[in-house]
Amino acid sequence: MFVTLEGPEGSGKTSQGDALGTVLSAYVPILLTREPGGTELGERVRDILLGFGGPALDPVTQLLLLSAARAQHVREVLRPAIAEGRSVLCVRYADSSRAYQGGGDGVAEAVIEAAIAIATDGLEPDLTIYLDLDPVVGLRRRAMAGTEGAQEGWNRFDARELAFHQRVREAYKRLARACPGRVVTVDADRPFEAVRADILEIVLSRIAVIVRGGAS
Repeated sequence: MFVTLEGPEGSGKTSQGDALGTVLSAYVPILLTREPGGTELGERVRDILLGFGGPALDPVTQLLLLSAARAQHVREVLRPAIAEGRSVLCVRYADSSRAYQGGGDGVAEAVIEAAIAIATDGLEPDLTIYLDLDPVVGLRRRAMAGTEGAQEGWNRFDARELAFHQRVREAYKRLARACPGRVVTVDADRPFEAVRADILEIVLSRIAVIVRGGAS
């Protein structure tokens, strides 16, 4: 099973991914990974995209960098793990390009989808959990995390104007409406444990459906 966690800044994707991975690892072999990241190339691209020290990047340049990292991630990590029978939990995947470079920065849908098709080589999630959150709340969380010494503090995407983050959220919501069979929306503006419980219930119910289907 291939599960992705998506959402705007501050929605809790990383923390919820860690919590879900811990629970699921007691039952099934699982790989927890992220984008950009997951490979040496991916982590380097992450530093370039998120860090303040590098040059300003055009949205198409961002898309191509992310796509290169994603292509490596799919071929080096994701497909091999799935072939070995492991479940994969990935924090961000192709939908982030649709929301950020597409919805946020206005890169044409045809360009986005062409890049995604090449990078993913047809590998699509079985389930996507979309953690929905007002950008004002999310950015406030991110700012607080930065002051509290979080592993990854305030970054270049956090620093974008509020209107950008609002467009990203709207793009995610459109995607959820367009793909109701794959994308499940969870309200992330609640206590961590309440969100965690909802995510776990959704994932376990989807696993049960897959198991029943395999047994029939």
